[in-house]
Amino acid sequence: MSEAWWKEAVIYQVYPSSFLDTNGDGWGDVKGITSKLDYLQELGVDVVWVSPIYKSPQKDMGYDIADYKSIDPIYGTIEDVDNLVSELKKRGMKLMMDLVVNHTSDEHEWFRQSRSSLTNPNRSWYIWKKPKRDAAGNPLPPNNWSQILGEANSAWTYDAKTDEYYLSLFTPEQPDLNWENPEVRAAVHDVMKFWLERGACGYRMDVINLISKDQRFPDAEPALGPDRRYHPGSQYYVNGPRMHEYLQEIKHKVLQKFGAITVGEMPGVSDINEIIRTVGSKSGELNMIFIFDVVEIDTQPGNVRMTLHEWSVKDLAKAVSKWQRAMLEHDGWNSVFVENHDNPRSVSRYCDDSDTYREHGAKLLALMQTTLSGTLFVYQGEELGMRNVPKSWDIMKEYKDIESINFWKKSRELYGNDPKRLAEERKVLEKKARDHARTIMQWNGGANAGFCESGVEPWMRVNDDYKEVNAEKQQSADDEEELSTWQFWQRGLANRKAHSDCFVYGDFHAVGPESDEVFAYLRLGKESGKWLVVLNFSGKKVDWNIPDELKVEGWMAGNYQKGKPDKRMERSVGLRPWEGVLGKCID
Repeated sequence: MSEAWWKEAVIYQVYPSSFLDTNGDGWGDVKGITSKLDYLQELGVDVVWVSPIYKSPQKDMGYDIADYKSIDPIYGTIEDVDNLVSELKKRGMKLMMDLVVNHTSDEHEWFRQSRSSLTNPNRSWYIWKKPKRDAAGNPLPPNNWSQILGEANSAWTYDAKTDEYYLSLFTPEQPDLNWENPEVRAAVHDVMKFWLERGACGYRMDVINLISKDQRFPDAEPALGPDRRYHPGSQYYVNGPRMHEYLQEIKHKVLQKFGAITVGEMPGVSDINEIIRTVGSKSGELNMIFIFDVVEIDTQPGNVRMTLHEWSVKDLAKAVSKWQRAMLEHDGWNSVFVENHDNPRSVSRYCDDSDTYREHGAKLLALMQTTLSGTLFVYQGEELGMRNVPKSWDIMKEYKDIESINFWKKSRELYGNDPKRLAEERKVLEKKARDHARTIMQWNGGANAGFCESGVEPWMRVNDDYKEVNAEKQQSADDEEELSTWQFWQRGLANRKAHSDCFVYGDFHAVGPESDEVFAYLRLGKESGKWLVVLNFSGKKVDWNIPDELKVEGWMAGNYQKGKPDKRMERSVGLRPWEGVLGKCID
């Protein structure tokens, strides 16, 4: 397996609106990111990925872009971004931009022109279709596809002026670009070159596997039941017929010329051959993609994201092991992550986020991620063990995300007279809403968690636990027995880099029988040797039997203590609730 700097890099995602406000408007900004680069460097970060900061009406928190070459005033100026790149460079760090080109904002000039008339030159830059008609002649959507961020609604939006519908898979304010048009592709290439020339090292590519649609635009299967008008049409636009052609074009016309790195967001795909076609080292279009098996572990199979599904430690182990082995065997490359701006907090999702076990759970997840092969992504606040918002929060008042608002609106309309079912719908939001990841970054225990000055109201409420869970407290922790979550992450990232031959590039094997509590695996490096990782993903004490073929020389790290775990050198290892240990094995 070939080595590369980006494979060993730690990439930290900044959600800019919630990171740090420096001008007193209650909204995070670019200068706030720049001011915290020393914090990120000390943690062990190499690349800062910034979620969209382009000009936007903010209908979907910047993922609705009105101008790809301008910075939204709420975040600052293009000169602020230039300064961010310069300050990163001084520290040996890099900037990754967020590329959102499946769709634009409906306020983008391209779309303003496109919707102005049937004959405008930009008309074919978007996907327009004539309506169907009911018996009375009223317009109906061209097909039954549902909206991704509100499946009760159609993915098509009617434009009365031109009497046609445009495709808007996410929201009506986010019309899909028509990638069949070579002028659109050329415009996207131009945007990519613009930011690479300004010093960006590459892109996280938003829903990049949705850019090619089946040009027949057929009806979707009624997956949501016969009582629903609209259904997910993903089989007709996920990894569509020309996607690889478009990505190869980007690779040869843009990426290779700049040596840019890429990570593609590609939901809805789990076929190994299809993924290797995208990220294989020989002919792949992208360096890596986000594979969603782990973050969709609690989603009903074949259903939309906002559903709940019981999962087991066996499921987690299978998902992680599948892709660790697949990339080794097919010469591809993984991304390692369990959090981002579109998913709830990992300690609340996979562990026990109670005051008793929150830190142990957060460090358990850190131990797992820092010992898995692939490029590691850390989401802001994950290094602190930030958790989901309290269940007591008022949804209509405190939740801001458009997906959450649409979901709750639909739920109240459908189940307003069914308290039991409505409570179940609320539970989905409490567990999986994107809002959980978007609360204010908790810098300290002062006013507004240090995000903005006292007297300024943040755009979103600060989580109630900020006085106990914050960066200042964790960085300065001086406990003789135990590391804070931040300190554990810092140590884990340093160890990962020191033993990159093992934890980044090494071989991987799941070990032991399938378990309802424990996920264990072996990592093997050419120089660092053989390491055993044992993770107790349960709230009870477990004795885990070490396989006969393995001999642990010593337990070197764990999430319950600062030094080496005090474990007897026997054929089994006793694990406390949510405990993880790292052992050095005799080769």
